[in-house]
Amino acid sequence: MELLGIHHVSILTGMAERNYQFYTQVLGMRLIKKTVNQDDTTSYHLFYGDAEGNPGTDLTFFDIPHLGTGVPGASSISSTSLRVKTTAALKFWAQRFGQKEIDHDSIIERAGRQTLAFRDQEGTRLILVAEDGEQGVPGGVPWKHDEIPAEHAIVGLGAVTLTVNDPEPTALVLTEVLGFKKISSYPSLVGEFADIEVYATGQGGIGAEVHLEARPDLDRERLGRGGVHHVAFRVPNSAEYDLWVERLNHYRLPNSGKVDRHYFQALYFREPNHILFELSTDTPGFATDESVETLGETLALPPFLEPQREQIEARLRPLEI
Repeated sequence: MELLGIHHVSILTGMAERNYQFYTQVLGMRLIKKTVNQDDTTSYHLFYGDAEGNPGTDLTFFDIPHLGTGVPGASSISSTSLRVKTTAALKFWAQRFGQKEIDHDSIIERAGRQTLAFRDQEGTRLILVAEDGEQGVPGGVPWKHDEIPAEHAIVGLGAVTLTVNDPEPTALVLTEVLGFKKISSYPSLVGEFADIEVYATGQGGIGAEVHLEARPDLDRERLGRGGVHHVAFRVPNSAEYDLWVERLNHYRLPNSGKVDRHYFQALYFREPNHILFELSTDTPGFATDESVETLGETLALPPFLEPQREQIEARLRPLEI
């Protein structure tokens, strides 16, 4: 029983139209599912991923208009990385960001890889990371975009960085409960703090890592626009999902119990520093109610919400994307 890597990362937005424009037109990702937040059907839930909607490639956004701006801090998923093939791709993106006036940093090394940090229009902290031939969990299939050559396209999710006051309890959950292994560390980029620790699962590599940063100086994050709501880890199938439910209960970790999201099965819990983790199955996937060719083109509702479609659509604001 082993987690395969990062499944998805879910973020908060207060401006879905601009969010759509940024992630599809600037970053060249595909809108693979336009649906609603199943826990609040008055809110849209947008999924961006690779050309086929493969697990391990999607960023998701809960649209909450009028949501306040978040304040970064501890007990947070402080950055999310996106995979590209080469350092040459990073140079392409640095030039593109400059042309489009996207807030970004210089290309630097993190954890032995070349990276380019940038922010979206709501301050979401993102990092492009170059594979440069590294082995590990495979990436996805580039989505075609007129302005972005396929060899420079985003091909999936990379590591998330967890920023906490005290890393030991989080590290214990990662290793003892979830089966991650500490594989390396690298210097903090902020002040004289402890090295950032790198934990990996499954086949390892960019798409299967968590980076754990100790920042005892920070107050707790105030979650708002641009903040990361949770990170989900990949469970291969329903049989192993059932075993993970048993495992969390064995460790007496309070959790959501089984949650059927139709496109995947989910299991939620908070680790000791209050960061929300999710375990999500790769199956059945996003092409259950739409073909791969038409993903994201209509408002998709899971079968248990379909009888309420008329009421749900009446409560949703018009979304011009």
